[in-house]
Amino acid sequence: MLLTQLNHQCLLHLFSFLDKDGRLRLSQTCRRLREVFLDPCLWTRLHFSSPSQLRQDNFVLGASLRSLRISWFSSRVQQICNIEDWLKTSFQKSICGRHEGLVSDFLGRVCHTCPHLLELSLSGCAHVSDQDVLSVLQSCSRLRRLHLENCVRITDAALDGLLSFGSSLEEVRVDFCRNISQSGLQRVRQSRPELRLSAERSAGMIPDSVPDEREGIRRTLQKVLMFS
Repeated sequence: MLLTQLNHQCLLHLFSFLDKDGRLRLSQTCRRLREVFLDPCLWTRLHFSSPSQLRQDNFVLGASLRSLRISWFSSRVQQICNIEDWLKTSFQKSICGRHEGLVSDFLGRVCHTCPHLLELSLSGCAHVSDQDVLSVLQSCSRLRRLHLENCVRITDAALDGLLSFGSSLEEVRVDFCRNISQSGLQRVRQSRPELRLSAERSAGMIPDSVPDEREGIRRTLQKVLMFS
């Protein structure tokens, strides 16, 4: 019996055992298997280990997507992206410019094509902003779990968005997000006590500040040292 003689559901089941690249290669063998590859039901979960993978054409975004995870494991590039923008050198800015809008643009596509998303996890996505998170919350009203880890541009504005647009949320994690404050976390806990909210290290890290504020702190410390 030929592979293409199997019915559509059997082929979907076979495709489910392959990774994204394997599915793409198999789909390139004939039109029948290409139709299976393009079936949104095959793509209920997506995991990307780097933003560059978001550029590839080995997956399908659709209404069947329930779980999305984007993780960045390149520590060297990640460290550069985590630097405050005003502290970056021209070379560092050029590195960030190659991928700065990748995740944001991808999340924009998710907002338009994946209204039934239930889980979103972003780890090490330094360029993701509060507005990106708010857009997902507004477009994916069924979202139940939101995990943000080491996303340095996320602030209390995203937490306030949880209260306005995250009525379906059951669990939120904002770990190692240095611009999250204790007061922002407290507002969420008071307004949504039933929400499972955790923030490992976030409220205890040093938040970003503009150069003028840093200069003021430096001068104050200098005066203290002079008169001590």
